[in-house]
Amino acid sequence: MSLRIVHGWKSLDPADRGASVALGNFDGVHLGHQAVIGQAAAAARACDCPLGVITFDPHPRRLFHPDEPSFRLMTLDQQARALEAQGVSRLYVLNFDFEMASFSDREFAQFVLHEGLGVKHVAVGFDISFGKGRTGSPALMKAYGEAFGFGVSVAEAVGEGEGKFSSTGVRQALRDGRPEDAAAILGRPFAIEGVVRRGQQLGRQLGFPTANVFMADYVTPRLGVYATRTRLPGGRLLPGVANIGKNPTTGEVETRLEVWIFDFDEDLYGQVIETELVAFLRPEEKFGSIELMVEQIHRDEAAARQILLRP
Repeated sequence: MSLRIVHGWKSLDPADRGASVALGNFDGVHLGHQAVIGQAAAAARACDCPLGVITFDPHPRRLFHPDEPSFRLMTLDQQARALEAQGVSRLYVLNFDFEMASFSDREFAQFVLHEGLGVKHVAVGFDISFGKGRTGSPALMKAYGEAFGFGVSVAEAVGEGEGKFSSTGVRQALRDGRPEDAAAILGRPFAIEGVVRRGQQLGRQLGFPTANVFMADYVTPRLGVYATRTRLPGGRLLPGVANIGKNPTTGEVETRLEVWIFDFDEDLYGQVIETELVAFLRPEEKFGSIELMVEQIHRDEAAARQILLRP
């Protein structure tokens, strides 16, 4: 069954109510998130009901801390695809506005989960908090389940000690230039998706045409050069090398991803591509000349090709 995205929680079609749901932000849909979804899936099988996920847009941090740097790990489209791969058939995207933020933990359980979505089961993580002031807890969710007639399960942490899997851990790994560690938490490489924009076109003149994608709301990984794989609209996954940065050698620009897809020369302008960060090669630097930059890019190419040949 394909995933259906349901916006909101009020006056829903009866077919969109009565699911077993996993509750959380699920930014990244990492292995810890997948454990919560797995518990909701087990309950869905037991009650013969749809498997759903509840998430919030915008992320609550955007409402309370609007000036914080960008931090998202995926777009809504990427999140939907990742959840569908987990067998989710309903994605409830709840608008996190001042009304939602004003609900006490009990009001959230009663008005949103019970009366609005009519949930049959709610799976949460061990560290869940919900309601105004983040006063809700796993124990309170269990109490509300008993009060309002829905089942509740709590997933334990995935990973050990300081290595517990979390979206914060993914962000820190990316900011440190450790995409392999981010991938170990996510269960897949971190990937940046976006529309290919027209840039300076200098790369094409120098023999390595690049596809330019703006970072939008993504967390900004460590600026520098990465070995990559890029998924094209038709599904092809192709090797390449990318720079994330401001292009200090050729003129400062807004931070962006510029990916050179190896052995590829097709028009991608206006198309949506998704680039996986496989390995960090070197920090971004300002070269004394274009010639020195080109020489380094070809060394980056050789290093990336060697890495990407590994299984």
